[in-house]
Amino acid sequence: MKLGRKILYGGAAFVVGIYFLFLCLAHGKPFLAPFVTAVVLALLMVPVSKKFEKWGFKRVYASLTGTIFLLLASIAFAFVVSLQIAQFLNDWGKVKERIMPKIEQLEQKVYSTTPINKQDLKLQDSVSAKSVGKRALGFINSFYSFMGDYLLTFIYVFFLLNYRSKFRKFFIKLFPDDKRQEVSHVLVETASITQGYLLGKFLLMVFLAVLYAIGMGVSGVSNFIVISILAALLTIIPYIGNIIGFVLAIGLGYVTSGDTGALIGIIVTFTVVQFVESYVLEPYVVGDKVNLDPLMTIIAVVVGSLVWGVIGMILSVPILGVANLIFRHVQPLKPFAYLLGNNSQKDS
Repeated sequence: MKLGRKILYGGAAFVVGIYFLFLCLAHGKPFLAPFVTAVVLALLMVPVSKKFEKWGFKRVYASLTGTIFLLLASIAFAFVVSLQIAQFLNDWGKVKERIMPKIEQLEQKVYSTTPINKQDLKLQDSVSAKSVGKRALGFINSFYSFMGDYLLTFIYVFFLLNYRSKFRKFFIKLFPDDKRQEVSHVLVETASITQGYLLGKFLLMVFLAVLYAIGMGVSGVSNFIVISILAALLTIIPYIGNIIGFVLAIGLGYVTSGDTGALIGIIVTFTVVQFVESYVLEPYVVGDKVNLDPLMTIIAVVVGSLVWGVIGMILSVPILGVANLIFRHVQPLKPFAYLLGNNSQKDS
């Protein structure tokens, strides 16, 4: 009876603790999301900063140079993507003429086969039309909030790079002397996992964008460049991103043109590229950096989406990989490391 109560109370405490943990994470998003993003980017830029220091730069200038380089790279990338999207929007009038009849046919089918009332939808449209100004104001507020978080992230990156030795010594000092060497090893391995995963993902996205562009370009898919870039970017979200990218390609490449050849080209391209990604690019470019079970990865992505949205989906895998690494070095938490690890991970 005592054992049953212990299990019951322990399980209840665990569930309540997990609930309040994720509640705090959700409410702390305005601070935590930019900061955690900055930590991941800072770990990625540590080798670059060290390279500048070897060339004679003082650490503050090396950190500043690395941060500016990262900022300019993100701006250049956003500029290229925005040019492609602007080109697509310029053709939106022609696209709308082709796609509207299909949408109207779909609406009629929905009205005739479902309980949805057309008058209800019109009422919703009229109500939403009255709130155009409110939505516009919300968009402006969201834009300024995004820009503030965007710039704040790079400020965090600079200070994390500049004071990385101080933070490293702080974490080591939290543990007794006999554990400090192991803690130092875990910190080094954490940085290595994050750097390897992010760099591998970046190279993988470049390869995928090129392969998508070649396949869809040869197939005659319109706007194949922007579709290829967006589909490659979405692969940063494990498993789910590939599905979203395929649906996006169908929508932008086939539905807007109605060309059956484009549809076949998209299906063949994604099938071949997914095979190449899974059996050639993923093992050799990304490798087994985070060493996570696929089911646990999907759960982490879904939970990340619920807590922090898109940025949570992107950060969920490296965060879970770091957590798995820590679990492997803490004796009471090793069962969780076994649960999170993939099938190739050895029992310890």
